[in-house]
Amino acid sequence: MENISFFSEDISFEIDNSHKHITWINSLISSHSKIEGEITYIFCSDNYLLSINKEHLNHDTFTDIITFDYSQSGIISGDIFISIERVIENAKQFSQEFSQELKRVMAHGVLHLIGFKDKTEEEKKDMREAEENAIKLY
Repeated sequence: MENISFFSEDISFEIDNSHKHITWINSLISSHSKIEGEITYIFCSDNYLLSINKEHLNHDTFTDIITFDYSQSGIISGDIFISIERVIENAKQFSQEFSQELKRVMAHGVLHLIGFKDKTEEEKKDMREAEENAIKLY
């Protein structure tokens, strides 16, 4: 049984080649000397993610991803909510393919679970570098 699963909440979205994505995420986790636990990706709309952002983080803004970290003792676990609408918009804004931007956001969530932060400029720089390295793993 796989510990990484994909669901869509209030939209119709299915990830292409889910097995390859699972293998990639496992590689990303092990490349940081961590162990894969239960990770659930939930793909949703802007409004769905906005309601989570308001309810759990008191932020009244759209975002592409919210990660709930349940990791313990190097075992990486969590729920990763991704707004497909934001990923589409970001891909356009940054002149990226949708699939590439989706990988970046998916990696971003796992990197948060691994322990990467992105509040300061230095942390953001480290996160971007880690995202680029993660995409290369794919």
